[in-house]
Amino acid sequence: MKFLLRFLCFVAASQFALAARAELRAGAATVNVTPALGIEINGHVHDELRARALVLDDGATRLAFVVVDNCLIDRAVFDAAKALVFQHARIPSNHVAMSSTHAHSAGSVTGAHLSEPDAEYRAWLPRRLADSVRLAVNNLTPARIAWGRGSVPQHVFCRRVTVKPGVTYTNLLGLTGDRVKMNWSSPEPAVDGDFAGPTDPEVSFFSVQHADGRPLALFANYSLHYVGGVGPGHLSADYYGVFCQRISELLGTEKQDPPFVAIMSNGTSGDINNNDFHAKLPARKPYEQINRVAEDVAQEVFRVAKNLEYRGEVPLKVASTELKVDYRKPSPDEVARARDLMKDRDRSQLHTWPEIYAREQIILVEYPEAASLPLQVFRIGELAIAQWPGEIFAVSGLDLKKRSPVQPLFNIGLCNGWYGYIPPPEQHALGSYETWRGRTSPLETNAIPKMTQASLELLEKLK
Repeated sequence: MKFLLRFLCFVAASQFALAARAELRAGAATVNVTPALGIEINGHVHDELRARALVLDDGATRLAFVVVDNCLIDRAVFDAAKALVFQHARIPSNHVAMSSTHAHSAGSVTGAHLSEPDAEYRAWLPRRLADSVRLAVNNLTPARIAWGRGSVPQHVFCRRVTVKPGVTYTNLLGLTGDRVKMNWSSPEPAVDGDFAGPTDPEVSFFSVQHADGRPLALFANYSLHYVGGVGPGHLSADYYGVFCQRISELLGTEKQDPPFVAIMSNGTSGDINNNDFHAKLPARKPYEQINRVAEDVAQEVFRVAKNLEYRGEVPLKVASTELKVDYRKPSPDEVARARDLMKDRDRSQLHTWPEIYAREQIILVEYPEAASLPLQVFRIGELAIAQWPGEIFAVSGLDLKKRSPVQPLFNIGLCNGWYGYIPPPEQHALGSYETWRGRTSPLETNAIPKMTQASLELLEKLK
């Protein structure tokens, strides 16, 4: 009996040792996802849009990341792509993290406000996303990995600014009651100039090398909505694409085979943009500010990456769940008022914000009572990566970073689906654009506490 117990302990210890060794393989690839001219944006392709993929495999678990140059991608598109990934590469859907960058100059495959996606492009995109993963799997090779964090605070600003106490502010819907407004315009007499929330200046990343030390891929994350300032009618990947090019140059990866792949994902930037509300910015040439932001972020990543220690034996883990969250539905009286305002006009005849949001209420009536949100957490060694299916405020991402039982952690926003802006309850109470009920903010006001708690429970499983 004692011999049997000793033998079983030896087997268990051997299995643990094998799991702990977790010899890493990695593969990366990019595919072109540039739509035809005339889809969403007319004119000129300034730089090609890409889906960038990275696959990690420790011998027991395989993870895939895909980041797409696109403004908005809903769950149905990602799920279609993940089904193809499973069909051809046998990677389970909850082991695949697919996110969009939210570059406004990259077009969209999800309708919002008066825009509707091009059906042909929407149907074509899932195959290309799946292709990027299949190509990355084909490139799997022995690898080693390291992760790091830097800070680039000079380019992130809370875009929600507070209204002066005692001042009645009328928003774009013609309604009063909002205590904050968007920093779309220059300072107004109603605004006192305070920011309604914090920013997250951290740029987080993990770097992957071939076993011989050559750079293989780098996956970065920064909580900045987008930069903008592209040429008129241009398709562009915004600063996300420029960062990928610049970090590749800094690492000296030209003419590698297979090519080095850099990836920049969006963090929790639902209330963060590149507009310093307190300063009058000088006029910029097209792409000047995009290049400025990308250069600063790339230089910081390059600085931190110089001192990383790489490991070739790193275990991979996954935890996921489906979280039920209610939709905010208009009342019958609100629907009646919306129909009266629209007067049976189609969307091409709607021009004002009240008319646009009247149409949104009628659309929301057809939504189900609740959404099932896909929440996932990956663990790469000690590093945790939380995935949020929407535009999350910086304060929520910072809160999860602080409370996570696995450290360090960074957040990917607009991941595995898009459910609009998802403000925390205290920001809902302040109002402004990100909280107005519509397709751009459809979920219940208590969604963030539910999502945070569910993510913490997933992280506990990975601890």
